[in-house]
Amino acid sequence: VSTQSTWDIQKTMAQLGELILLIGDFHIPHRCIDLPESFKELLVPSRMQYVLCTGNIGNKETKEWLETLAASKNSTFFVAGDCDEFPDTPESKVVKIGDFTIGLIHGHQAIPWGDMEALAAVQRELGCDILVSGHTHVNKITSYDGKYFLNPGSVTGAYTPLAKETIPSFMLMAVQGSQAVVYVYEIVDGKQKVVQTQFAKSGTEVIKKEDKKVEEKPEEKAPAVKPEPEAKSIDPEEDQKGSDEEKQLYKLSSDLILLSLKEKK
Repeated sequence: VSTQSTWDIQKTMAQLGELILLIGDFHIPHRCIDLPESFKELLVPSRMQYVLCTGNIGNKETKEWLETLAASKNSTFFVAGDCDEFPDTPESKVVKIGDFTIGLIHGHQAIPWGDMEALAAVQRELGCDILVSGHTHVNKITSYDGKYFLNPGSVTGAYTPLAKETIPSFMLMAVQGSQAVVYVYEIVDGKQKVVQTQFAKSGTEVIKKEDKKVEEKPEEKAPAVKPEPEAKSIDPEEDQKGSDEEKQLYKLSSDLILLSLKEKK
């Protein structure tokens, strides 16, 4: 990475704001031995301002590794999963980052599991703009009643009876004020894939730049909740026809990781 590229990346990172890792459902070593090697190469210490973990980590070593990824140990937040055995781990956590209040739970508390109205009830209880949860092992970004619900999936792609198929995934979220950009990292058919979503605190829609449908509208039978704003999906290849600024934004997280690895050598 050239000096000019380094400067451009750092400038763009400063424009985007604080970088947050959303990750969880490791199940190490009970269901998986370790993270995919390509994910381990990407996630290097002290490159995130915050780490939010949805739980079900597994062993102590993985938890300690997670604590090295944020700028400081105090910026790493865990919640208890239904399979975790770490004492004194809270069931939920609320943190303020930028203009967003972010709630964090594992997700097994919201029944039926993965149900939008059940998750919305937790969101209202925590009083958050964004609710981050796991448990289903399927990554998903949803706008519901003016709030946002992020599920980073299982970083190891661990088995769950809740899904026919699981793929390894995690999320990086950049927050600046009331604006957020989320990068979803997946391994599909042995190849790493990065897709992007961006939204605003006062926004009414989610724009997800990917080539598969992962968003669901809330069921009409939930009378207490307004219908979800229409979600729009954008094919990443089609999106590459956008402005140079949009292309740079889309590539930001990958470039930052490459820069981090270069500086490590």
